Amino acid sequence: MLRAERGISRRQLAETLGVHYQTVGYLERGEYSPSLYLALRIAQYFEVPVEVVFSTEPFPRIGSQ
Repeated sequence: MLRAERGISRRQLAETLGVHYQTVGYLERGEYSPSLYLALRIAQYFEVPVEVVFSTEPFPRIGSQ
């Protein structure tokens, strides 16, 4: 959601983070759990606390409220 709101492509984010663009897709779909280092880098990139991006509880689906 953060990436889409800011108009950043998966490829752009991946290049900035030094990961493959498919990794970003896996993260967004919840199919991959990042290392602590990568999670912190993503939060830092978006200038938000890591809890805004990652949680141990599933996030509600967009539009489900």
